[in-house]
Amino acid sequence: MIQLKGITKSFDTLQVLKNIDLNIAKGEIVSIVGPSGAGKTTLLQIIGTLDKPDTGTIRINETDVDRMKEKELSAFRNKHIGFVFQFHQLLPEFTALENIMIPAFIAGIATKEATARAMEILNFMGLKDRATHKPNELSGGERQRVAVSRALINNPSVILADEPSGSLDTHNKEELHRLF
Repeated sequence: MIQLKGITKSFDTLQVLKNIDLNIAKGEIVSIVGPSGAGKTTLLQIIGTLDKPDTGTIRINETDVDRMKEKELSAFRNKHIGFVFQFHQLLPEFTALENIMIPAFIAGIATKEATARAMEILNFMGLKDRATHKPNELSGGERQRVAVSRALINNPSVILADEPSGSLDTHNKEELHRLF
């Protein structure tokens, strides 16, 4: 499902990733651990096609994503990859429901279908009654669960999460792990 070969990445003279090889099978859950500044987020951004490596190849679902043009890559990313960022990245002017639906709209999914799917996910996440609330009206844990819901809206084959449970309580951490 995900295959990295010879991935390197430097920022100026600092080499953050050096000759990384990684194979992740379908259904496999992988945790990348290390100290702050070790390159974990950089690696996730490269896997998620948000950044490009200096060298190496990336295959996701048998597709050489490192050879795609930006427009094609954006469409691939929206369809196949769900992101949960360390900081929720919710748009403050939109409700929880609207934030979740954004990737579905980008993918061309009809409003009725996107709304039904988003409400199903919100219900599962215990946030059905918070659908019309804006991010500033939600707790930190609720905002993170909305961000997870947004990552799931297009049924991606890959979910990349950068410290997704950092602001969640124990119960919600367990629910999130079960969901993944």
